Amino acid sequence: VYQKELKKMQRIQLGKNLIIFGIPLSLLGVLILLMASPVLSRNGTLGPAITVDLLLVVPFIYFLLIRKTSIPNTTVIPVMIIGLVLGSYFLPVEDQDYLDLFKTWVLPVVEISVLVYVISKVRTAIRKYRSLKGGSPDFFSVVKSTCAEIFPSKLVWPMATEIAVIYYGFIRWKRRPLAENEFSYHRKSSTPVLMIAFIMIIGIETVVLHNLLAKWSVVAAWILTGLSTYTALQVLGFARSLSQRPLAIGEDHLTLRFGILNEAEIPLCEIENIEQSTKELEKDELTDSLSPLGAMEGHNIILRFRRVQTLNGLYGAKKRVKVLSLHLDDPAQFYDAVTSEVNMEKEGLY
Repeated sequence: VYQKELKKMQRIQLGKNLIIFGIPLSLLGVLILLMASPVLSRNGTLGPAITVDLLLVVPFIYFLLIRKTSIPNTTVIPVMIIGLVLGSYFLPVEDQDYLDLFKTWVLPVVEISVLVYVISKVRTAIRKYRSLKGGSPDFFSVVKSTCAEIFPSKLVWPMATEIAVIYYGFIRWKRRPLAENEFSYHRKSSTPVLMIAFIMIIGIETVVLHNLLAKWSVVAAWILTGLSTYTALQVLGFARSLSQRPLAIGEDHLTLRFGILNEAEIPLCEIENIEQSTKELEKDELTDSLSPLGAMEGHNIILRFRRVQTLNGLYGAKKRVKVLSLHLDDPAQFYDAVTSEVNMEKEGLY
């Protein structure tokens, strides 16, 4: 009975999705045919009308279709951008006056509005988190929960990561004190040093390659410089996040973090064994390191789980793990704390 009901619900949801996405796609298809037809060249008013349809009518119809669903209203903006791209590609240049006005005046306002909306939602979420928890919230966790309310599920991790990179790299430089249940891993780690060295290498190579490419193409040289600069800024954000996101032991779970590069939420009842050791682990598809650098980082704690757990990586990449190694600044204190909590959890279960 449950399987039948599940299949019925899936069919209903599929039908809703076909309506929600099918109608706007059909309208865009009709508009593409109109833009590609010779009728457009014979009718001077058709170009502006198609522009209005692409930028306003289709997004508005899409909004009416999703407003009572769980799909975020902000997805209207990508639909508008799709209309802008299609108009720029299919409309004749002489009919793109309104598109140019939209790009110049409306699009920047939309982008700024979205940014302000995201910032306000993050601030609201942080205040709410503080009132409930009574402490300093983890910014990346708050951003993820906020983005989940604003963006489609596939965009949550990428958007949250980009926001966190800017926050940790340029805004949050104040030293974060550790709570009693938190443990640092950045002070004795080689990762920050390697990341700073990587940034320096990027800077040196960018200058050299820019000068070489400029002899062939100035545009290509500046594109490479922009991409290299962006990469360096990302690495800076990753490095700064290490000191801002310590490991933490909760009431019934263990929160493992390596900056914004890796994280996992492990129920204490799922920890089968914790070992304070630096011995090399056998390579296995379910054995991994909390640090993306793996063996280069080294480890002094080994966690073994009863069942396979999920390790969330950069931009939401997921790994399955049953044995996880990590390197902490004070492994003995972490070992004692986790052992104590796991034993208390076992006593509560039995």
